[in-house]
Amino acid sequence: MALRRTQKQKLYRYAVYAVLIGLAVWAAVTTDWSRLAPLLFNGEVAAKMLPGIITTGLVNTLWFTAVAFLGGLLLGILLALLKMSSIGPFRWIATAWIELFRGLPAILTIYAVAFIVPIASGVRAQALGGPVVLGLIGLILVASAYMAETIRAGLQAVPKGQTEAARSLGMSPMKTTFWIIVPQGFRIIIPPMTNEFVLLLKDTSLLFIAGSFIWSKELTTLARDASTQNANATPLVMAALLYLIVTIPLTRFTAYLERRMAKQR
Repeated sequence: MALRRTQKQKLYRYAVYAVLIGLAVWAAVTTDWSRLAPLLFNGEVAAKMLPGIITTGLVNTLWFTAVAFLGGLLLGILLALLKMSSIGPFRWIATAWIELFRGLPAILTIYAVAFIVPIASGVRAQALGGPVVLGLIGLILVASAYMAETIRAGLQAVPKGQTEAARSLGMSPMKTTFWIIVPQGFRIIIPPMTNEFVLLLKDTSLLFIAGSFIWSKELTTLARDASTQNANATPLVMAALLYLIVTIPLTRFTAYLERRMAKQR
């Protein structure tokens, strides 16, 4: 007797579940937990790391992320508006900026701003805020390039009728842009900008290339150094858990916004 389509779909789904459960059981049975547990979940090392990994590593990570996001957002708005400008040189400058910093690896940009720029300008890095501050500026440049394209897409997604209605009311092009187009465009790009914040949160780990001091260590650098000192991976596991504690609520919030906006549309 031939199976119905819904029955085939159920059998396929159950088969997938069975395979996944089988793989999970196989991994649990074959793993040498007696050796792995002390390496990854050492209570003594974890106690020694607390509360420093939170008060220094997590706080610095959030601080660097907030600064890079705000700086990248402001610069990204400017670049998006320049790229949408009717003036050719403005578009060329914005396009060159975006393509340059999106095309280069972020770690290379951070290194260049932290070390090559002071050498090229003949000014000591400390006079410019130090390598860590310069590295953070490099991260802002990278973030601005990605945000600019996201912002531009959001602004261009606003119906042209909004612009025409504002102009018919006597609003100038600048007022129309900043009071009508930008607010509506930002409503559209909230989900992708939240994703950009999550990416920046993880990209702060690249600041290690600019050097670090105890006051400037973010989660990954602090955990890596502690793992080396203790010859144990528990600090890395703790850092991973802290990243997840921050990023999972943000990604769930992004999914919620996307569903809500889909319903509104």
